[in-house]
Amino acid sequence: MNRDIVELQEDVSQSPLYSKDLAPVPPNKRTWTKWNLAAIWVGMAVCIPTYLLASYMIKTGLSWIEALIIIGVANLIITVPMVLNGHAGVKYGIPFPVIGRSSFGIKGIHIPSVIRGIVACGWFGVNTWLGGMAIYSIFIAISGNEAAVGLSIGQFTCFGIFWFINMFFIWKGTESIKWLEQYSAPILIIMGLLLIGWGINKADGFGIVLEQSKQLEKPVAEIYHESNKYFIQINPITDKFGNPKATEYQLILNGNELGWNDLSNTNILVESLKVDDTYQVQLKNDTAISSIANVTTKSSNNTFGDKIWKYLIWLTAMLGFWATMSLSIADITRYSSSQVAQVKGQFIGLPGTMMLYSFVGIFVTCAAVINFDDILIANDAPWDPIALLAKFDNVWVVVISQIFMIIATLSTNIAANVIAPANAFSNLLPKKISFRSGGVITGLIGIIIFPWLLLNEIQSLLIDVSAVLGPVLAILVCDYYLIRKKEIKLAELYKTDGVYTFGGSGFNKAAIISLLVGAFIAIGGKWIPAMSSLYAVSWFSGFIVSFILYFLLMKNNKPV
Repeated sequence: MNRDIVELQEDVSQSPLYSKDLAPVPPNKRTWTKWNLAAIWVGMAVCIPTYLLASYMIKTGLSWIEALIIIGVANLIITVPMVLNGHAGVKYGIPFPVIGRSSFGIKGIHIPSVIRGIVACGWFGVNTWLGGMAIYSIFIAISGNEAAVGLSIGQFTCFGIFWFINMFFIWKGTESIKWLEQYSAPILIIMGLLLIGWGINKADGFGIVLEQSKQLEKPVAEIYHESNKYFIQINPITDKFGNPKATEYQLILNGNELGWNDLSNTNILVESLKVDDTYQVQLKNDTAISSIANVTTKSSNNTFGDKIWKYLIWLTAMLGFWATMSLSIADITRYSSSQVAQVKGQFIGLPGTMMLYSFVGIFVTCAAVINFDDILIANDAPWDPIALLAKFDNVWVVVISQIFMIIATLSTNIAANVIAPANAFSNLLPKKISFRSGGVITGLIGIIIFPWLLLNEIQSLLIDVSAVLGPVLAILVCDYYLIRKKEIKLAELYKTDGVYTFGGSGFNKAAIISLLVGAFIAIGGKWIPAMSSLYAVSWFSGFIVSFILYFLLMKNNKPV
């Protein structure tokens, strides 16, 4: 027998906490190699949010290299708890809700697992709507019809089609998911390389493309004070030869347009400036007109400390990207053939893919800045791949690109947003809710949240809720490694009167207290100004506080 794997030696099949879906995966069904695990990470990491990650940082003034390094470091950091938390999945063959019974209790685990499940349901709904819109775009491109303004029957039909595609893979089970990820991974990597090739070909050089990123780091227009006068400095997008694409500018003062002027000078003298005055600017050329952009106040040079703090805030944001997945990684590693396979598979698949596709987003957007004459200001750069695709006239370019988009969205949705909630809901009533049923519940909740109406609001809420789950990871890792020394009594996890009932209540008070305190530290700064700095680095603050507090509360208790 593989020394990595501990098998269940006692018959607990009659327990209400036991089901075939939550039972340990037997060694002969541990068929996922390091390449399968790497492929599942490629499938999850290649998605629109990954493509957009670097854009958020570049828009705040970071260079593309700084953005890429932060993404790489963050994903190397988050892979460590992924591997640590995945260890129990391999050793005992059980999913996150069952492992969590040892730290939170057989009832207490429902709190973090259901929260994790609800977050995934939210993302499932959002991604399913986006996948449906990709199908709708193909229909529009092939039929030649005009896209509907607002919501339409066609959009809901396409949403329904993509929803049923997701349900098919859920119904077929984990082996079909492995198949999907295995064949999606090379297609998605090829897609990324093709996009880079397109950028190089259109711009006549690799270095020329990346040079354009400097334009995207600057605000569209800044107001500054010099020699007792105020000036507005406009930063128009230039072509690869350094010539501004725009020929005219228009200032807008407090909502009033001041008329178009020649853009021969990019430093504009402002005659007078009142405290409550707000300026906006708009550019145009013979064929295009830009969106309206706010004029911002030119910032002073940041100190070294300011720069480091900015890096740390963005590092925290990048860690939060996979915070929820780090909790439930055992849902996947339980199918791994060995500990070596899960470690290598995760390190091969996650950091590299995140950096590659973030780089694809940077590179392709920079290439678009050169290649499309209607991009006159940095705000109009097509960071979103959907916005980029809208600029192509060729029907088949749109169709093929949207097919890739569908594959990417499907592979992300199934692995990241279905497996965890399906297990969480199954754990509520193991004898009545199977993995399949839990997956269907996930899909139904994904519809009930109305993702087409609340897309932006849902994403903001889900990100905040995800920050709260850092403490859960801390408790799981601390309990498994420091308190129990990687030794769990497997059969006891399925007993209603076993050691993991923690005196009969089913709740481990130390875990619940640590979770509540850590969550408060992580999210409290959203409403309490004095805690705002902790909120800015919520993943770190919540994780560290819960880890230390749980250890202190449990260190004098004899592990059970």
